[in-house]
Amino acid sequence: MMRKSIHTVLFTATLLVTTGKVTAQSDTAVIEQMGHLINDALFFSDQYITPATDAAIYQSVSGWVTTPQAHELWDVSVGIHTNIFFTPKRDREFTINNNDFTFFQLEEGTSATVPTALGNDNQVYLSGQLGDDEVRLETPQGIDMQTVVYPYLQASLALWFDTEVIVKYSSKVRLKKSNYQVYGVGLKHNISNYFKSLESKKIHLAILAGYSKEEVSFNFLDIETNYGTLGISEINGLVDTWQFQLNGAKELGDFELMGGFIITTSDIEYAVGGEKGSIEELLPLQQVLNVRLREIYKTKVNYIGEGSISYKINNFSIQSILAFGKFVNTNISLQYLF
Repeated sequence: MMRKSIHTVLFTATLLVTTGKVTAQSDTAVIEQMGHLINDALFFSDQYITPATDAAIYQSVSGWVTTPQAHELWDVSVGIHTNIFFTPKRDREFTINNNDFTFFQLEEGTSATVPTALGNDNQVYLSGQLGDDEVRLETPQGIDMQTVVYPYLQASLALWFDTEVIVKYSSKVRLKKSNYQVYGVGLKHNISNYFKSLESKKIHLAILAGYSKEEVSFNFLDIETNYGTLGISEINGLVDTWQFQLNGAKELGDFELMGGFIITTSDIEYAVGGEKGSIEELLPLQQVLNVRLREIYKTKVNYIGEGSISYKINNFSIQSILAFGKFVNTNISLQYLF
């Protein structure tokens, strides 16, 4: 922690000097205290938003393969999907202790349980000293939703060699105290056509490679000081995910039972945003924080199982998909094959 604190103080002081926002009368103690505040914001950001970006991966990779069957050349399938994500209790809260911080301290007690972005709306107060004045902070609330539901559109186009291109898109969905958006593209290839014995038994296999981009944002910290508002009222998680999967299905009359296995690798970045605070006249705080947030960028690999059942009515198909692993995600869709 000491090494990070020194790094932040030096970086903050350098920005103040190079941007011409410091004078000979500047209080170096305040600069050091601001460095400690940034360290604490970095620590809290990681604990608060990481469960939400982990969950976003599951939400984005579920439901890409609606059937492993090959379609005729230029066939188009369009589906309206409703995604239902169950927030696990273990990822809804975390514990903070006074010794986790270098600037803030709890106003009551030495430890407290506070919500992550997926948690409830409970809050506690933290306070610290900036110059001669107290800075008081109320910890951010979570979305307070045991299930997160959002709609999106998905479409596919059949190409040559039993291959399909699939696209997924959701406009920015407003949830409680947060926003969520996902979009991506994938390629599916039917491989059971290489095994005629499987085709004759109405067993179908396909592989898929896909890329999706997810963005989640949450209301964060609204802090006022005598040096101005800090302007870190929003924190964003930006997730780039590559997935590779194998799906197999068995036709049973108008029903199709499908199972799959998914491997994902995700690059996760974080950024603070929202309206800039008045402290920007003294210190480019958003810039400082966004540079420091690079320290908690992550790359994660997930192994996810998937099971589904669908029912066909002429060109329509109704489907339910369950993805499971660290989290559980459900996807219900209505599709039409043109």
